[in-house]
Amino acid sequence: MIVRKEHLQKDEKTNMRGGKETVELLHMVRGEDLPHGRLFSHLTIPPGGSIGPHPHEGETEYYYIISGNGVVEEQEGRFPVAPGDVVVTGGGASHSIENTGDQPLSFIALILFDE
Repeated sequence: MIVRKEHLQKDEKTNMRGGKETVELLHMVRGEDLPHGRLFSHLTIPPGGSIGPHPHEGETEYYYIISGNGVVEEQEGRFPVAPGDVVVTGGGASHSIENTGDQPLSFIALILFDE
């Protein structure tokens, strides 16, 4: 399967998971086309925006930070993230992400089922 960029689905979510501002999502592969997962998307959070805390039960979410700066909050605390960083959250853990910079925070999010 090849998904051409002109066929990628765009979406916007305001106050995503209780966060701030509007997050843009560009779905690389639709959830129904991911046999072992439910999300493979390019997300963009504007300055001051965030995705609120949410758990990952029975699945693992990966963030690959492309550009911008932010903070990820996990059970262990708050951690800065920057381009090239990878965030991994699973095993029932919760996380949130906030854009703390003055440029958009852009990253790839991939959610795969644990089994």
